[in-house]
Amino acid sequence: MTMSDPIADFLTRLRNAIKANKRRVEIPSSNMKVAIAGLLKKYGYIYDFEVIPDNKQNVLRVLLRYSQGKPAIKGLKKVSTPGLRVYKPVEELPRVLNGYGIAILSTSSGIMTDKQAKRANIGGEVLCYIW
Repeated sequence: MTMSDPIADFLTRLRNAIKANKRRVEIPSSNMKVAIAGLLKKYGYIYDFEVIPDNKQNVLRVLLRYSQGKPAIKGLKKVSTPGLRVYKPVEELPRVLNGYGIAILSTSSGIMTDKQAKRANIGGEVLCYIW
């Protein structure tokens, strides 16, 4: 069965693993999910990730970060959906929790955060918010 929204599935699996206090979660891999995991690692929301080769579709193993028993990811919110894409120009890029969180965007230059997109002066599709 094909998945209509793989990014929502990625975020849901992360959210469920965090609520269950799991140390790692395995997700079907794609280039976009690997790019998002790279941003999460860069900004300290996850400890690490790796792509495990598989016969069908590679598996993305994400190692979650906890500090004193509390998860680094406090919340996740999907913004764009297959039925309603949300595009923003650079002037209207969202600020998540007044700059404490990140918005992940899909731009013409690849997957990046709202801060990176503002520096590059490009807008794009707002995929999700993470704080």
